[in-house]
This record gives sequence, C-alpha cells and structure tokens, in this order.
Amino acid sequence: MHKSRLAGLVIDCQVDDINPAATFWAGALGYTAIASDEEWASKYVHLDVPEAEARLLVQKVSHPSRVHLDIETDNIQAEVRRLEKLGAKIVQVMERWTVMEAPTGHRFCVVNPQRSDFHEAGDVNVWK
Repeated sequence: MHKSRLAGLVIDCQVDDINPAATFWAGALGYTAIASDEEWASKYVHLDVPEAEARLLVQKVSHPSRVHLDIETDNIQAEVRRLEKLGAKIVQVMERWTVMEAPTGHRFCVVNPQRSDFHEAGDVNVWK
C-alpha cells in the first residue's frame, strides 16, 4: 500500500537567469517568490502559495519552456509501477525523483512528499 497526490505545478523556463522568470510568474499569479537554498538558488524559485494548495515552482531548464505536474508519494517505485500500468513510460530515473511521460505525451515527475501535510491530509489517494 502506498499514497500519492498532486504535489504541485512546475513552470519550466528555458532561460539564462531564473530570477526574472520567477518575478514574472510571482507577479502574474499574485504570490511572493521565495529563493531556494543556496545549492539550488540558480535553478529553482518557489512561489509562496497557501499551505493547503498545490505548490508552485519556477524551474530553470535546458528544454523548451512548458508546465509539468509533480505527483508526490511515500513510495516512488510503487507509484511509478502503478502509473506504468496506466500507460505511462519512464523517461529518466533521478536520484530523488522519476521523470515519466503520460500516453498523451505530457511529462511529469514522481517525487517524495513535498507538502508538509502529506501524511495527515485527507486528500491523499491510498493505493493497494
């Protein structure tokens, strides 16, 4: 048995500097931009959404700009297997997440819990 749910939306930006992109998206969506810790600051900026909402992340990427979903889970391998049964394919296994592609061609990531209420939330799917 494992759990999963939508963790957030990731705004992939093919840019040289992530900060102007984060400033734009923060202003467009009405949130404050929060820099990541020093190790990740050149690549990721979080938008300060209310705790009960899915997270919003602005990410610097080398591929064309797009938006993708992150699905958070307490068991990445089990969630990947479940999604493969639905028709998704593994694109790349990273150290802390797995990039997948839906049968529709959409890319998404399966990640460890991102929202602090994951283990207590009533909106988490339980899979057997």
